[in-house]
Amino acid sequence: MKRCILVLVYSFFFIPFVAQAQQVYTKRNGIIVLKNDSVLRAMSYFTGKPEGGTWYADAINAYQKAMGDNIQVYNMIIPISSAFYWPEDYTEVKTNSQRATIANMYEHIDNKVKKIDLWDILEEHKDEAIYARTDHHWLPLAAYYAAQQFASTAQVQFCNLSSYDKHIIHRFVGSMVHFSGDAMLKSSPEDFVFYTPKDCPITTTYIEYILKNRRVIGIKPEVNGNFFWKYNDGSSNAYCTFMGGDIRATHISTSTKNGRRLLIIKDSFGNALPAFLFFSFEDIYVVDFRYFQGNIKNYASENNITDLLIVNNIQHAYSQSTSNSLMNMLNRPIKK
Repeated sequence: MKRCILVLVYSFFFIPFVAQAQQVYTKRNGIIVLKNDSVLRAMSYFTGKPEGGTWYADAINAYQKAMGDNIQVYNMIIPISSAFYWPEDYTEVKTNSQRATIANMYEHIDNKVKKIDLWDILEEHKDEAIYARTDHHWLPLAAYYAAQQFASTAQVQFCNLSSYDKHIIHRFVGSMVHFSGDAMLKSSPEDFVFYTPKDCPITTTYIEYILKNRRVIGIKPEVNGNFFWKYNDGSSNAYCTFMGGDIRATHISTSTKNGRRLLIIKDSFGNALPAFLFFSFEDIYVVDFRYFQGNIKNYASENNITDLLIVNNIQHAYSQSTSNSLMNMLNRPIKK
């Protein structure tokens, strides 16, 4: 009798608690919201096929061929958060293997291109705050680990976090509120933590693109500015801390003197990387594949680039429109 009572008590109290500890809500645009106690995490599914993405590899190979032997090309494909946090037993929305697709892309990329495979290092640190819960981006700490791996591959100096000051933007709630249509995420804000290098003076110049309906209609004159933009607690734009977002071509001149000049072609995930490479390269140039208007080979030549890093999250890397844009940058007529 006692045993029956204990089983009933266990069933009444413990099982409902476990059931409520993790809940999954399906939202629009293939997004789910995972609830652990009172903490929410929004994630997007991935629909790419394990055998897909060869068109992206073709574009990267074209860059290697075009840049020749004087510029080392690197490629970095970044998993999105669902790679590490998607609930294994959840089947209402299916997400495909990002790891298999990334491996297939890298397999089709020429061996002359140095691949920066982030899977293991991000897996190792997934219990840390490396991906935003309320935004579709990774967080600066993840970019730090990625930059560390890139610097090791590029054989340049890299400084650990003790060489940086830590800053926190409190009560951050990002893009997933809009993408998912779920205002519930506002009840679970997070800290946006970023790092600024100590004793590493830099000069930052920008060329800003003028947009209309997300298309470039003009270019502003080059101006000096700050690499790190200030956002207050509660700002939904905290990820724009780096370069103010995507719509500028950026040049960072550092105090490092080693003759290495890095060009980063990126999507918004790449915005967080340069901040951890000021100790590693003499000059860093950053352009977004969606807005850059020049011929990228000519741009690299004019700026004496030694290293070219092409970095995209898996969603962008898998999209054929990304490969098309990369090829357009490579083949665009040189403006006189």
